[in-house]
Amino acid sequence: MAQPTTAPQANEKGTKKAAKPETSPSSASEQKIYKGLYGVVIDYTAISKVNPETNSLTYRGYPVQELAEKCSFEEVAYLLWRGNLPTSAELAEFCRLERDLRHLEPGLVDLIMGLPKDCHPMDTVRTAVSWLGCQDEDPFTRDTPHVRDCARMMWSKLPLVVALDIRRRQGKEFIEPDKNLGMAENFLSMVFGREEGSPALNPDDVRAFDKSLILYAEHSFNASTFTARVITSTMSDTFSAVTGAIGALKGPLHGGANEFVVHTMLEIGDPEKAEEWVHNALDNKKLIMGFGHRVYKDGDSRVPTMEAAFRDLAEKHGAQKWVQMYENMSNTMYERTGIKPNLDFPAGPAYHVLGIPVEFFTPIFVMARITGWTAHIIEQREDNSLIRPLSAYNGPDQRSVPDDRG
Repeated sequence: MAQPTTAPQANEKGTKKAAKPETSPSSASEQKIYKGLYGVVIDYTAISKVNPETNSLTYRGYPVQELAEKCSFEEVAYLLWRGNLPTSAELAEFCRLERDLRHLEPGLVDLIMGLPKDCHPMDTVRTAVSWLGCQDEDPFTRDTPHVRDCARMMWSKLPLVVALDIRRRQGKEFIEPDKNLGMAENFLSMVFGREEGSPALNPDDVRAFDKSLILYAEHSFNASTFTARVITSTMSDTFSAVTGAIGALKGPLHGGANEFVVHTMLEIGDPEKAEEWVHNALDNKKLIMGFGHRVYKDGDSRVPTMEAAFRDLAEKHGAQKWVQMYENMSNTMYERTGIKPNLDFPAGPAYHVLGIPVEFFTPIFVMARITGWTAHIIEQREDNSLIRPLSAYNGPDQRSVPDDRG
């Protein structure tokens, strides 16, 4: 592994040398600027690895496509937080602890029910995390077990928050969680109902949704994860770091893209019009969500797994229209630009086929990524250095305030 240029060097005893004082360039022209921190390596991580040369992604060394096929979301959460896949006994205890937390306090329910129904659901999730943070009696602890406890609480309660928000906007009653179900099945059952006459959940739907959570769980130093690490580096609390990460994920250039993918497909309407729509969008320099990635050079490594799940869902639900739309858009985009889809492009229509409201796609992303965010918060805390980059000033030279400003 190449050494990051900013990493402190170890002396003969293995301890880190003190960092050099910050120095600013005397002028902007003397400093190379890396807009968006593109290509800048700022720290080590043992949580996940994105290899752009092979278009591969691993969590703690395991290829993400193998995890999605062979593991549950609960197993992957354990892996991200603990470093290894759990034994059957460890998994049983891990799931028990999570399920014991499956309840929403009356104050949180009242808060959510009082929010405007036309606010973005990401605002609901962000507000809920802030409320949960108010219950943390020791927010400034550096103790890793305490951070894991905070992570587990958010991981357990946020699916309940999202399900409540979906149903309150639909004018439906909240459905209590079932502590006998896995996380994916419990969430879907809370959204779609367990009342008499409600259709039973299809196990294939549950498994496809579970795979999507695994694929969305972690992705190295992306914008929201980096936000969480920056906030953590100030020794702020876990809930503040997650709140900041949610704000970053809301943006359409990051997590919000999965919503805009389906909004675009709904706007196009007919798969036969997709090719023309893509050409017109490109001719008018319109940004098309769901394509390209800052890191991968030849396509997002998570796409094949999610695309296969999307195709299976579409076949089972009689929604081949969206597969044809997907193919026409992606083929035209690749022929015209050479750019391939990222995870959001198959995940968005997969959620749509399941019947999940479009505006809730990004909150579901939060439900998954809370595992990766908090794994990074733990890692940042355990070897912390305040993240404070420099800037190259390009404003006016120093000047005096005139005495006569009339």
